[in-house]
Formats: sequence, structure tokens, C-alpha cells
Amino acid sequence: MMELSARRQLCGADLVRPRHGQDYEKEAVVVQLPPDLTEVVERVCERWELTLSGEAPRGDQNTILVASRRGVPCVLKIAGTEHNAIAEAIALVAWNGNGAARLLAADRDHGALLLERLDPDRSLRTADLATAAEIAGTLIHELAVPAPAGLPLLTDVASQKPDILRRRQSALGEPVPGRWIDIACGLACDLAADPGNQLVHGDLHYDNILAGSRRPWLAIDPKPAAGNPEGSVANLMWDRIPARAALRAGDDATRPRDVHALFATLTRTTSPKTPSAAKDC
Repeated sequence: MMELSARRQLCGADLVRPRHGQDYEKEAVVVQLPPDLTEVVERVCERWELTLSGEAPRGDQNTILVASRRGVPCVLKIAGTEHNAIAEAIALVAWNGNGAARLLAADRDHGALLLERLDPDRSLRTADLATAAEIAGTLIHELAVPAPAGLPLLTDVASQKPDILRRRQSALGEPVPGRWIDIACGLACDLAADPGNQLVHGDLHYDNILAGSRRPWLAIDPKPAAGNPEGSVANLMWDRIPARAALRAGDDATRPRDVHALFATLTRTTSPKTPSAAKDC
């Protein structure tokens, strides 16, 4: 059962929320929860015997609540309307804590997931580029397990890209050289023809890899799909290649050799195939 204080806060649509960077149990402020969300949170807290201690300092689309279950730290995630909680649960079950946060319980009808608690203030972005790339590349391979049924296909995403790219190019007044668009469309068609059957995280960037207690680094917040694991490399590349180096601090890849080194570390494979000419998928 929830502690009485937590029950009263929820019934009043209030929740104790810690200030960013502070201990979860200290100097809390009050935030409001919508009545429909309050009802869901109260229901799962009773079912899973949770004690709430605040709201985690992250979660743009989802509500993340700090909790404990019979003294074990955890987080309660209530998925937003744009997030597929069922797909996330399927992926987390398949990984079973290997390379990703462990799923402790799920209420798929209400988009509620009970997850292992990691450190929201220590993401892989805090590590230097070489170390971060090494860790992220290792996670790509660890997460590449056989894809369970019921997930979107990366080939479907790739097959839609040529039309999307050309429409955006036209709508924006052709800001990108046409040859680049042709190469990108050709690559997208190549990817659409190479299905793959492994589980892909779908949103593996450095802020979605957090420090843990049982493992140094674990992935969170997947948007999973079935395909080839190399699909995760793109996010990890452009996440550390700033559009304008002068606007970014730190040791992101700002020189060509840095970009090549980042790619080599992430993939650990042979050179990529020569880009093909544009064609219809």
C-alpha cells in the first residue's frame, strides 16, 4: 500500500517533486497531476505496493515518478500519448536487464511501466567522446538480440524516407544539394531491401544511456523496432557532430578525423558500402 502522505497528494492531484540535482527526499516542491493521470498512478501504486517520493528530473513526453517497492528503488513511468509503452515493454522483456534498464512490472492497458532506477543526473554525455563511443558501441551489440514479434519494422521506416526527403527538400526551397538527396534516397532504398531480424533500440543517444548500480551504463526509453543493429549508429553519430562547432562546448567530433574515429568505434565493422544512385523503392 502507498504511504498515507502519497495517497493524499495523489487524491488532491498534487505530487511532491524534488528540485533538479537534489536528494529525492529533501527540499521538495509541489507539482500538479491531471485528474486522469492521478487515477492511473494511484491504481498502479496500490497494485504494485509503491511508495512515491517525487518526480524524476527528466521525461519530456512521459511522466516519470521516483518510487520504491518494498524498499527497492525504482521509477514509475506513465507513457505519454506519443510513446508506445507496449512496444517498450516487449523490448525490455526481451533484453531482461542486459544492456537496458530492467522492467519490473507493466500495466499495458494504462501505459504504466515500473522500471529499475538509474541515475538521471549521470548520462553518457558526461563522458569524453572516445569513452562514450566505446560504451555506446558495446551496447548496440548487446541489445542486438532476436526481435520479438509485434514491433515496427525498420524497413518500413526506410521505405518512406525517399518521399519524405524529396517533399521536405521541395517545401524548404531546396536547401540541400540535389546530389546529396539522391545519395540519401539511394541509401534509404538499400536499407529498405535489407530487413534484418534483430531488436533495435530506436532512440539510442547519449542522454538515453544512464549510470546504474548493477551495471555502469544502461539504456533507457527505447522506441524499438525490428531490423539491423547498425540502425542505432546514426543517432549516436549526429548526437556528437555539432552543426556549428562554435556553438558547442566539450569534445564533440568537430574535425573529419574525429568523425571517422567515432564511426569506426561505434561500428567496429568494415567500411560502409559505396552509396548507390537514387532509385525508386
